Amino acid sequence: PLCPQDSLGCGLRTCYRYLNQTSRSFAAVIQALDGELRHAVCIFYLVLRALDTVEDDMSIPLDVKVPMLHEFHSRLYQPDWKYTESKEKDRQVLEDFPTISMEFRKLSKVYQEVISDICHKMGVGMAEFLEKKVDSQHEWDKYCHYVAGLVGIGLSRLFSASELEDSIVGQDTDLANSMGLFLQKTNIIRDYLEDQQEGREFWPREVWSRYAKKLSDLAKPENIDVAVQCLNELITNALHHVPDVLTYLSRLKNQSVFNFCAIPQVMAIATLAACYNNQQVFRGVVKIRKGQAVTLMMDATNIQAVKAIMYQYVEEIYQKIPSTDPSCHKTQQAIAAIRAASLPGGPMASRHHYSPIYLSCAMLLAALSWQYLSTLSKATEEYVQAGDN
Repeated sequence: PLCPQDSLGCGLRTCYRYLNQTSRSFAAVIQALDGELRHAVCIFYLVLRALDTVEDDMSIPLDVKVPMLHEFHSRLYQPDWKYTESKEKDRQVLEDFPTISMEFRKLSKVYQEVISDICHKMGVGMAEFLEKKVDSQHEWDKYCHYVAGLVGIGLSRLFSASELEDSIVGQDTDLANSMGLFLQKTNIIRDYLEDQQEGREFWPREVWSRYAKKLSDLAKPENIDVAVQCLNELITNALHHVPDVLTYLSRLKNQSVFNFCAIPQVMAIATLAACYNNQQVFRGVVKIRKGQAVTLMMDATNIQAVKAIMYQYVEEIYQKIPSTDPSCHKTQQAIAAIRAASLPGGPMASRHHYSPIYLSCAMLLAALSWQYLSTLSKATEEYVQAGDN
């Protein structure tokens, strides 16, 4: 609904349809991006969704899947290549890969190079982890780099290539990697039970083995106390990425890019605050409320507001730290670093001094963004409920 349909070719229109069908949380923010960057990010998303569908498909034997992941990036340049054997829910992006790859080849060369390069690196990384479990915290970071950090790096390079952002955004891969790691770790932490039920394990053994013999033991009612301690340690690990996230966001100049990057990050901090010291993670789904999610999205439109939101949620975590928790000092230290990063200029700076002209602009903006936000809040509701299915 947000892209001018008449000006889109048939193939691109199909790509946006797939985007809306396969993405719970990103379809609306992608479609709000400016100019040609929107199409590049849409194609990037679908290519990675196709790669991910191969990785997830348990019906493909390892000796077939590993070379498939390794060679996937080269399929972007084979007009007829498709894969029709998948049983996964998003198999359509593989069955109609020729439409996606055709639109990929219409993108300007700078975008093609970024997408192909990230697709190659991610395929190799995914193949590596098919054959091993996540053991150390270092391996956890490496796995999250392959499946999410590389997405952050690729997106950042697309932002710079579009010239909507400075070249430093695409060049500083450490900060971009942290953006992806923070989101991915949050999802892994929140999805403990769902992953257990589906036979997947992403919590690092180095951490959980200090609390239990098997990762599945954390779900047993008699182990709830150590389970929560393990959870708190992983949340503390994830919080270390927040100062990088704030530095990254502070460099962004384009409003559509800022919203695209900031919204998932504030959702993540809200999710971690909801999960912290919460036994419910081991019993069911922990959700942030829909109203809370919509408020976050409406507020997260500038760096000061995002700093204030981050500050507010780490404060909430701080208040919940049990003095008996084995990680309590580490958690306090991580939060001190976030406070330091989110304070310059004061978290509430320039929140209340609005001029009348600014207010009328704000009201016009509110009216204009209503359709965008209602689409987005629907997407968010699905994102928040992603744990349900």
